[in-house]
Amino acid sequence: MTTTPIAPALPVPAPRATGCPFNPPPAYTEAAATASVTRAELPGGAACWLVTGYPEVRTVLSDRRFSADVRHPAFPFLLPGRREILAANPSFLRLDDPEHARLRRMVTGDFLVKRVEAMRPDVQRIVDEALDRMTAGVTGADLVTGFALPVPSLVICLLLGVPYEDRDRFQSLSRTLLSNESPLPEIARAQEELEDYLGSLAARKREQPGDDILSRLVARDDLTVREVASTGILLLIAGHETTANMIALSTALLLDRPEQVDRLADPAALPGAVEELLRHLTIVHSGLPRVALEDVELDGTVIRAGEGVLAMLSTANRDEELFGGAGHPSVDELDLDRDARRHLAFGFGVHQCLGQPLARAELQIALATLFRRLPGLRLAVPRGELDFRTDTLIYGLRSLPVTW
Repeated sequence: MTTTPIAPALPVPAPRATGCPFNPPPAYTEAAATASVTRAELPGGAACWLVTGYPEVRTVLSDRRFSADVRHPAFPFLLPGRREILAANPSFLRLDDPEHARLRRMVTGDFLVKRVEAMRPDVQRIVDEALDRMTAGVTGADLVTGFALPVPSLVICLLLGVPYEDRDRFQSLSRTLLSNESPLPEIARAQEELEDYLGSLAARKREQPGDDILSRLVARDDLTVREVASTGILLLIAGHETTANMIALSTALLLDRPEQVDRLADPAALPGAVEELLRHLTIVHSGLPRVALEDVELDGTVIRAGEGVLAMLSTANRDEELFGGAGHPSVDELDLDRDARRHLAFGFGVHQCLGQPLARAELQIALATLFRRLPGLRLAVPRGELDFRTDTLIYGLRSLPVTW
């Protein structure tokens, strides 16, 4: 085995480009062009490895020699101090098997493809009603607050059994938890408040159960209230933040490329178009954190036991050999006819996103309906004035002013 020559560590998170806002930070793509594994430095000075190549990212996310357990003392964090907060009551996403598998199995059935397909009429109704509200009596709106955020929030509230009227509260708390710039005391308070909120809601559902995930979880005798709350937090935040940002970013991207919008109107082409949007945008730009449990060689570089790793989905999804060629433009360009099915936007391995069937259905229905009902949709401000969320774990837009 060999090791990479000593080179200056790449500071992460890296700054955004001044050019195309839909591409990963240039420092990541430049690192990927040089090597699949790069030395990096986290805020606070801790060292880690940036894994940027597609095969290597898949290995990190599927090889049990890399741990997702947030309680490991060497687990890498983009914000120093998060360890104590998140390790106190981790969701199954931040645990390894068998703990991860035990908790994940309890909600897997709610996100199976068959169950999601049965939900499509409900999702279509939610999308149509959101558009009705956004367009009533006006010719312009903020697409984030008027459409992109309400749609997945309503869907996940319906599934979880969370009152939609509490959305301002949980959306504000989730933004605090996801921000890289939130002060640690605010993060701790947001985590505690969300746990208390979902724990209290679950306790009420024990007495008055409904047909929802929280009711089914709290009825089990092999789960603590804290485990129910941690699972609820994960599903609530992941269920609305990721899809909301994908809807907004996809819309902004497509408004720059109107010649590709017609692919959304073709039912046969729509699923593939959404896969390409997921590949191209890959909204987790900061990577998925892991820690090596033993020495592992990746593309000639030895990652030692106890060293942190960031698996960079965004650069892996720009793999030219896998996604380029065959008459398609560069992987840095959007091509809704590209075969992007092997993308890693939902991760890979046992921790791969549980809700991906639901996310796909929401994106397909939301984007197809939006552009069908508003064929004159366009940006209400120059693209250079759009306010992108560069300070969070999930990339997106704070607002998207549009007119029609």
